[in-house]
Amino acid sequence: MRTAHCVEALTANRLRLSRRFARLGLALLWPVFFTPLVLAQNAASVQPEAASGWTDKPGWHLTQRAVAAAHPLASEAGYRILQAGGSAVDAAIAVQMVLTLVEPQSSGIGGGAFLLHHDGQQLQVFDGRETAPVLAPTDLFMLHGKPLPFNDVVTGGRAVGVPGVLRMLATAHQQHGRLPWAHLFQPAIELADKGFAISPRLHALLKAEPSLLKDPQAAAYFFNPDGSPLPVGHVLTNPGLAKVLRMLAKQGADAFYTGPLAQRIVDKVQLHPNNPGLLTMADMRKYRPYVRDALCFSHTATTPAQAVKVCGVGPPSSGLITMGQMFGMLAARPSSDPEMGSVDWLHQYNEAARLAFADRAMYIADPLFVQSPSGGWESLLSAPYLDQRASLMGAQRMPKAEAGSPDTLKSSYAPMPAQTELGTSHISIIDGLGHAVSMTTTIESGFGARLMVSPGPRGGFLLNNQLTDFSFVPSDAQGLPIANRLQAGKRPRSSMNPVMVFSDKASDTVPAPLLINMGSPGGAMIIHFTSQSLWAMLHLGKDAQQAVNA
Repeated sequence: MRTAHCVEALTANRLRLSRRFARLGLALLWPVFFTPLVLAQNAASVQPEAASGWTDKPGWHLTQRAVAAAHPLASEAGYRILQAGGSAVDAAIAVQMVLTLVEPQSSGIGGGAFLLHHDGQQLQVFDGRETAPVLAPTDLFMLHGKPLPFNDVVTGGRAVGVPGVLRMLATAHQQHGRLPWAHLFQPAIELADKGFAISPRLHALLKAEPSLLKDPQAAAYFFNPDGSPLPVGHVLTNPGLAKVLRMLAKQGADAFYTGPLAQRIVDKVQLHPNNPGLLTMADMRKYRPYVRDALCFSHTATTPAQAVKVCGVGPPSSGLITMGQMFGMLAARPSSDPEMGSVDWLHQYNEAARLAFADRAMYIADPLFVQSPSGGWESLLSAPYLDQRASLMGAQRMPKAEAGSPDTLKSSYAPMPAQTELGTSHISIIDGLGHAVSMTTTIESGFGARLMVSPGPRGGFLLNNQLTDFSFVPSDAQGLPIANRLQAGKRPRSSMNPVMVFSDKASDTVPAPLLINMGSPGGAMIIHFTSQSLWAMLHLGKDAQQAVNA
């Protein structure tokens, strides 16, 4: 079933790859599918971003370096870096800088990201998730004992977290970069100077977001004097962002977190006239990314039959754990009809998702603030536990899906109520050496906090509203705390799910071949988009584009 998709690639190939590369026919390192996923099923009443149309896209089967991103100009920038001998991380940096310019509603240097990196031997997670300001109280989003409406919180400084993507990228570059840092900013600087054509999608999203008019810098940049959005095809330059990028290229990522630019960010947050925030210079200066181990689960694919290992990001992201739980329960209680559109498969999937999301709401949060199982977060993916959870799935819809109680984790938390989660972009890259990046990046909802930091003379970059990914309600009616409640210095739970899938036939001397490199935008729906598309590839024999289109 097709629905209206919500990604830039609907006006330019979502699996955008240079046609020059497509004709290279170079030696096969290993076959890799690239699929930054989009809206694949009618599964949510709340869209990640406003729908803007559907365009059929061809699939690509590639044998060497490639870049998949949400905008062709971003993909071309990354491919340009790869052609110059850059690494997958180098290309990801170039892509992110261009996305800050051409897809400002979804991600940018004012936000955060998770980056999964594979160098043929080692798999690493770079955690650039935003953090709550040190002065942020647990009840930041409460008023008179009740949660504030989402729309009252999202616009302004209150929901802005400390941006993490730049220091995360700098850390990844220190370990895996091949080209000079400054070189990676040139494609975005050139585009910001000469301008890019406003796409139908960006125009439609601006038209649907009049709250941007409340910010003088955003209004002057995106709109005409009469308040109408700039038209499709208008060539939009961004001298303010070009100035910032030149400074970052010359001075490094620290220039974002200290000095005049950091002060501009803090002032923008603190001095908002209606909804100020609590971000300080100390918060900016002290931000650090984390390098974590990847989290993996094993699965048996059926088309073709093979054992695979699915790897991604653990807490504070919930994506990989929730996906792994659904896969484990679907394997333990297989559908009588394997076709994904069948009534029985959809029923089984829905029940597995309800159980997995119940565990997500109960347990998953920043691992520096909540207890993990004694056996590690992998305990939530163990076969005995998921078999027990799958036993709750019957022919009829269960009345209520509640969190489980694994032996290794006796929770003292209350489940988090459902609330809005939006936005995001995704990047998948493989370089000439076969090293790979899967990076999901976000400023949270469309256009983030609707605040533009502008060093002049016009334009700039948008700030995130990432703190809205915390539970607005810090505890339940009985006073039991919610694991994902807001706390000073904490990283909000995420649904981002950058994934790599490997053959599970590795030995001590032969690395496991990389089979699939994937991810998706879409807030909490990311988990469904990635899970459904990966299931279609592993069990129905679909290629990446067919899985996205399913």
